[in-house]
Amino acid sequence: MSNATHPLNQQFIQQQRLKLSQLKDSLRSAAAGAENEEGAVKGASSSESREYEDDAQNLDALEKEGLLVNRGVERLVRVERALAKIADGTYGFSDVSGKPIPIERLEAIPEAVNTTAEQEASEKAP
Repeated sequence: MSNATHPLNQQFIQQQRLKLSQLKDSLRSAAAGAENEEGAVKGASSSESREYEDDAQNLDALEKEGLLVNRGVERLVRVERALAKIADGTYGFSDVSGKPIPIERLEAIPEAVNTTAEQEASEKAP
């Protein structure tokens, strides 16, 4: 972890904590809604006469919904990590290098835990 001080003030950090808490609630709500919808689709398909085209469409819809849920879960993990960083006083510093994350990045992506370059490098890694 870098010993450099970060230019973030307490007011900014509190605003970010509020944003992150609201985002966490929203992501959890969306995941719960997706689970309910999946259950409804499965229940409807088992109680109705079967058309294979309908099954294919339902399967496609469930697959797409599953991908969205996975992305939401991944983002929820990042949000919870950012909230933990606020609690331990390391919010705004990269998990990888300890370097300060630019405030512009934190404003745009409050759950950012790496610099843009580090994030891009991790996405390119196999």
